[in-house]
Amino acid sequence: MKFFDERFNKLSSKNVRRDISAGITVGVVAVPLAMAFAIASGLPPIIGLYTAVIAGFLVSLLGGSKYQIAGPTGAFIPVVSAVIYKYGYEGLLITTFISGIMILLLSFFKVGRMIKFMPISVTVGFTAGIAIVIFFDQIDEFLGITYKKSPHFHQNVIEIFKNINNINIYAIITALIGGITIYFISKFKIKIPMLLTALIIPTTVATLFFPNQVSTIGSVFGEIPSELPELNLSSFDFDFNNIKQYIAPAFTIAFLGALESLLSASVADSMTNTKMNPDKELFGQGIANIITPLFGGIPSTGAIARTATNIQSGAISPLSGMIHSLVVLLCILFLSPLASYIPLAAMAPILMRVAYNMSEIRHVFKLIKTKSGETLVLVITMLLTVFMDLTIAVEFGIILSILIFIRQMSIETAAIEETDRTRNIPNVSIITFKGPLFFGATSVIDTISMKLFKDETKIIILNMHFLPIIDITAVELLHNSIKDLKKRGLDVYLSHIPPRVFLKLKEEGIINTVGENKIFFTTTEAIEYAKLVLNNNNS
Repeated sequence: MKFFDERFNKLSSKNVRRDISAGITVGVVAVPLAMAFAIASGLPPIIGLYTAVIAGFLVSLLGGSKYQIAGPTGAFIPVVSAVIYKYGYEGLLITTFISGIMILLLSFFKVGRMIKFMPISVTVGFTAGIAIVIFFDQIDEFLGITYKKSPHFHQNVIEIFKNINNINIYAIITALIGGITIYFISKFKIKIPMLLTALIIPTTVATLFFPNQVSTIGSVFGEIPSELPELNLSSFDFDFNNIKQYIAPAFTIAFLGALESLLSASVADSMTNTKMNPDKELFGQGIANIITPLFGGIPSTGAIARTATNIQSGAISPLSGMIHSLVVLLCILFLSPLASYIPLAAMAPILMRVAYNMSEIRHVFKLIKTKSGETLVLVITMLLTVFMDLTIAVEFGIILSILIFIRQMSIETAAIEETDRTRNIPNVSIITFKGPLFFGATSVIDTISMKLFKDETKIIILNMHFLPIIDITAVELLHNSIKDLKKRGLDVYLSHIPPRVFLKLKEEGIINTVGENKIFFTTTEAIEYAKLVLNNNNS
C-alpha cells in the first residue's frame, strides 16, 4: 500500500499489530515521565500528560522520522522552570507558541541538516549541565525538604543545606524504595514496565505503612482531572509590546527543541539504518509546539529514551508514536484518580535516573581525558549551563570552539623553505605552503615578505601543492607579498596550484601580477624553467 507520506509505506496488517504493541509499551513508559517532567518544572502533572498526547501525535503524524517519540523531556526542565519563575504559566504558553514558530521557520529555511556542524563538546557540555541541574533539583523531593525554589542553581543548593535539618525520613524511605526498584529491574532485565513499577511499589508502601506522611501529587496539585484537553486562547495576550520579552526564552526553547529532536532522530537512524528528513522533522516539531500550548501544554521535543524504547519494542512506522499518544490519553481518562496517591518522593529517583542517562558521563570523561581545546569547551559550556543560562552557554561554547579551531588550523599552516631541492641552484628558493591559508594564519604570509633569502636568490617558487584552501584575506596579503618581492628585484613563480585556489588567485589578479608564463603544473617544471632562465641570463 502506497501512502502520501513514505514513512507509512510498509504498513500491513502484521506491521500494524507490531506498531500497536510498540505504541502501548512506549505509552506506558511515557506516562510517569510526562508527569515527572511537569512536576519538576513546577507544573501540575496533567500538563505533562496533555503535552505527551498532543505533541506525541502531531510529531509522529507530521515529522520526518519513522520512529521519533515526542513529548516533554528532562532537558526542558530548567528552561521551563526559569520561564515560569519570571513570566508565569501564561508567559510559558506564549513563549512555547513563539518557539514553535521559530522551529517552523528553521524548517522552511532548511536548517535541519546543519545539525552536523554543532561541536560535540558543546552538545555534551550543555547536556551534562542540564543533567546536573535536574539531578540536584530532585534532592529536596528525595529528602522531603520544602523551600521556595530559585531559578539560580547555586541558590537552590544553599537552600538545601539550610533546610537539611527538616528532612522527612518517610520521604527518604519512599525514594529509596523507588530507586532500588529501578536498580533491580534494570540490573536483572526483568520484563516489566520499569518506571511504572518504580511508581507503583513505593506508592503502595507509602499508602499502606505511613499514610499522610509524605507529599503526594494529590496533596500538592490536587486530583488529576480525567478529561480531554480543552482549547484555551484566553491565556494568549498578543500585545506586541509584551511579546518582545518572550523572544529570548523562546529562542532558547526553539534551539534546544530543534537540537534535541534532530539528535534523537539521528539516534533512531543509527539504530535502524534509516534516514530521517531533518527539515520535515523540524516542521512536525514546530507545529507541535504551536498547537500544544493552545491546549495548555509545555515545550516538547524528540525523546531519545522513548524513541529507543519504541524501536526496541518492534515499531515499524510512525503509527506506533500515534498509538503511544492514545495510550497516554486513555490513562488520563481512566487512571488519573490513582495518580493522585503517588508520592513526590517516588518521582525523585526516576528523574535522577533520567539525569544520569542524559549526562553521558562516559562521554564527558572521555573528552576531559583528551586535555585538549574540546575539554575546555566542554567544561565551560557545562558550567555556564549550570550557573548562568543555556543560551549563553551554547553561544559561548560555539564561539570558543571556533576560536580554538582557528588556532589549531593556524598552527597547522606553515610556509617552509625547501633547501634540499635547491642545494645546487643557489639562485632559486622554494617556499612550500602547508595547510589552509586564511585570516587566522596570515602570519605565515608575513614571514615570506620578511624572510631574508640568500643574497644570490633571484627566483622564488611558491609551491602550493599542499594548500587546500585560501580565503580573501590571505589572497590580498599574498598579493601584497608577491608585489613586495618583485620590488626587491626577485622573480616569483607559482607551482602546483589546486583548481579552487587557482580560481581565487585569478579573480584577485595574482595570476596577472606573476604572469601566466610563470605558472607551472608541478614544482619540478618550475625548477627546470628557472634553470633555463638563469642559464640564458648568464650566457
